[in-house]
Amino acid sequence: MATTPPSTPDAPANDGRTAPEVGASEHSAPAFSPLYQQIKTLILRSLQASEWKPGDMIPSEFDLAARFKVSQGTVRKAIDELATDNLLVRRQGKGTFVATHSEQHIQYRFLRLLPDTGSLEDQGTAERRIIECRRLRAPAEVARQLALRTGDPLLQVKRVLTFAQVPAILEEIWLPGVPFKGLTLETLADDKGPMYALFEAQFGVRMVRAVEKIKAVAADSETATLLGVPEGSPLLSVERLAFTYNDTPMELRRGLYRTDTRHYRNELS
Repeated sequence: MATTPPSTPDAPANDGRTAPEVGASEHSAPAFSPLYQQIKTLILRSLQASEWKPGDMIPSEFDLAARFKVSQGTVRKAIDELATDNLLVRRQGKGTFVATHSEQHIQYRFLRLLPDTGSLEDQGTAERRIIECRRLRAPAEVARQLALRTGDPLLQVKRVLTFAQVPAILEEIWLPGVPFKGLTLETLADDKGPMYALFEAQFGVRMVRAVEKIKAVAADSETATLLGVPEGSPLLSVERLAFTYNDTPMELRRGLYRTDTRHYRNELS
């Protein structure tokens, strides 16, 4: 599952809206793409190689332009896209930083369950109750989604998320065993921050995008007890597959969401 990070990438050869063909080595950006997209790819490779870690300030636009031998405008456009993707954060008067899931506006980046009144942030940090954390061998379906082999080491976590003292989400989470070798129930129980921030800080794994599948289900007896709802209550079942850099799947998460005082909201553009 582990991948070898590439070396620090070289710069493209010239500036302009579209670059000429660039060699296909691991140090080059894709050929025939807009130059700012090539610069974006090179910055992403530096992030993947941990040249700059979550929370670090990256070099200035001036320095990156000199490094890649392009204009500052080209670098700025690449950084703008990375900021839109929540991978970088601009801070007025300070510089540009690698985003971290510890930041308030990013820690709920993939969570779309909102209270019917107020906002998620108004309710503060979620309380997390870890029900189970165990190691097992990957069953075929989970292995397929996480790009593992059946029987590979796997970590399974079961927990309840509570907002404003009301249980809201029951989650089962599957993680590849090798990258998260040192993750234990005690580690999860002691940590009070977002899980993805823990993954960044202790395991060097950053989730950069996710895909979800949603369907309606009825609460079974165990789920009803854990979420404090009547058996048979309508719930949303949300299956999320999260990826780190290089589109490597790193987490499969299946959540059961209460719907009596909450709704799922997604913004489309």
